[in-house]
Amino acid sequence: MKKVKEAIVRDLSWLSFNERVLQEAKDPSVPVFDRLRFLGIFSNNLDEFFRVRVATLNKMAKLGKAAKVHLEQNPEGILREIQQTVILQQNDFDNTYQQIINELAEQRIFIKNEQQLSHEQEAYIREYYTNKVSSQIVPLMIESIPQMPLLRDKSIYLACVLRSKKIKKHNSYALIEIPTKVLPRFIILPSEKGSTDIILLEDIIRFNLPNLFAPFGFDDFSGYIIKVTRDAELEADNDVNATIIEKLEKQIKNRKRGKTTRFVFDRNLDLGLLDFLSKRLELSKKDNLIPGGRIHNFKDFMDFPSSVFKNLKSRPKSFVHPKLLQPIRIMHVLDKEDVMLHCPYHSFDSIIDFLREAAIDPFVQSIKITCYRLAKDSKIVNTLVNAVRNGKTVTVMLELRARFDEEANMAWKTVLEEEGVKVILGVPNMKVHAKLCIIKRRENNRTKQYGFVSTGNLNENTAAYYGDHCLLTSNRNILADVNRIFTCLEKPKVDLTELKLCKTLPVAPTSMRKFFSDLIDKEIEFAKKKKPASITVKLNSLVDKVLVEKLQQAALAGVEVKLVIRSICSIITQSKAYKKDIKAVSIIDEYLEHARVFIFNNAGTPKVFISSADWMIRNLDHRVEAACPILDIHLQKELIDILNIQLSGNVKTRILNNEQDNLYVAHQENEAEIRSQVEIYNYLFKQAQN
Repeated sequence: MKKVKEAIVRDLSWLSFNERVLQEAKDPSVPVFDRLRFLGIFSNNLDEFFRVRVATLNKMAKLGKAAKVHLEQNPEGILREIQQTVILQQNDFDNTYQQIINELAEQRIFIKNEQQLSHEQEAYIREYYTNKVSSQIVPLMIESIPQMPLLRDKSIYLACVLRSKKIKKHNSYALIEIPTKVLPRFIILPSEKGSTDIILLEDIIRFNLPNLFAPFGFDDFSGYIIKVTRDAELEADNDVNATIIEKLEKQIKNRKRGKTTRFVFDRNLDLGLLDFLSKRLELSKKDNLIPGGRIHNFKDFMDFPSSVFKNLKSRPKSFVHPKLLQPIRIMHVLDKEDVMLHCPYHSFDSIIDFLREAAIDPFVQSIKITCYRLAKDSKIVNTLVNAVRNGKTVTVMLELRARFDEEANMAWKTVLEEEGVKVILGVPNMKVHAKLCIIKRRENNRTKQYGFVSTGNLNENTAAYYGDHCLLTSNRNILADVNRIFTCLEKPKVDLTELKLCKTLPVAPTSMRKFFSDLIDKEIEFAKKKKPASITVKLNSLVDKVLVEKLQQAALAGVEVKLVIRSICSIITQSKAYKKDIKAVSIIDEYLEHARVFIFNNAGTPKVFISSADWMIRNLDHRVEAACPILDIHLQKELIDILNIQLSGNVKTRILNNEQDNLYVAHQENEAEIRSQVEIYNYLFKQAQN
């Protein structure tokens, strides 16, 4: 068989994805408020990348040859490429921010620093500092401290150089943690009529440095923002005597002391202070020292005050699925047919309505549900608690190890258990990522089950901008497998081999990879027999080596392979060896494309699936995941239509070629512009009117 060159390095592909996010911030057709938000998303993405992926590569680099065998690449070489790419992106980021500042100025919105204030504004921030800030900060005089204090991940610090003109001695250094957890980062200043002036919290502190340090004999002050990013991967813990809670509490504490994976600083930082900090933090040039602009932790720009914009364009509102409009009994609807929600176009409130109905219905006996990431003030939790109060048996599979939500989920565990909910904690060394619910109802000596399988989290906040699909069903075969998964997870000693008993749902880690491999093989056989053969796959990330190679074999055989991949795409999409190049696109727009969908032509009788799982090793081997067949032909058509709209998009759609250089799909002269998210909204809204 012909060979295709090796796959694209996943971490470099991820940086290419984050470049697509930066493209949105650069795009002048995007409203300036959203461009600021995309800068925040870019920054937050990059922070997590360094906390997790760079931290992992650093560990792999220490393994030497063993790492090369595992990664099939040199981790040190990948780390060098990462640093070079990140520095280039950082320069692009800084230029983009300056362009946005200029556009804000055209709208009479000004982000001022401490040197650009009127007398009235100076008086205002002196008072603001005295009343709200001064009690929240304690400078660390780092020269006189024997041990360098731990710098927190996710925090920013004002690194200060203190001098005295009278006393000619070396400079003194201090660090001030900016208290953004208790105070807003953006403070609106008294402004001229028709203008809005905003100052950042760190610049209020900069302005007031004399109040802090003049009493100690200093009369010249300068401050520069710095931040560190730390290894955030929780280490495996082999202490079998410890409970999962004890392990997590210990590991979260260790995370706060994780090795520094990146040190970001104002490129104008005093060289003496940079040298001092590098030595005290034990950093070398290999440790991703990234010079940047004056401002860091741009993730806060995701919460830039919207009130300062006069004509802020609002998103189209989510609408309730026409078959679930209240007042209605959702279970009665599901007795007749399956219903699929496409959030955020359809309202997530229908999920809440479904669970509320189950909580109230006197014939409902039990509710079982998986929870991975919950909203801060979760309506899901509120509904489940009220179900218990109404006498239902409620079981929640709560994944305590959802990355960066560990502490929140441990708090939810306490809340749920105090209300009488049975909380199960999953599988040792494996996360439960499947999004499942099953409701058991018994009336007139007859038991009926209802439930759902979703691609996204049960989080009403993220459902407002995450693109996901959720199948509501009473299908016996589907729910029998959902029941089997819960039965497996509820056993004191979980035996995942029991998941092989599932007959309708492909489940990870036992059967999902082989299931999809077999379906790809079927399409290859159709192509070899000169029959129509096609595969359409939508994912967040495509990395799994086995399935990547299977898709390549399909392209070699002449199967039409079409991919919609939001972030990492490791597959080579163009090759002279292919009978048909792989069509691969990525959509970055107002909503986050989060759904996983699989469509196989199957000789003209399509097989269509949704899933919680990306095609990555972690999902297929180290998580409990579920895919679900869409059996209703009308719902199949709906999903196929949605995927076709996305594949036909020529606005906000990038080509995923071998170079991963993020070229936009071009639309031909006289060809209509197709912005897929807008078109999907219109498609579903039109269906709702019929």
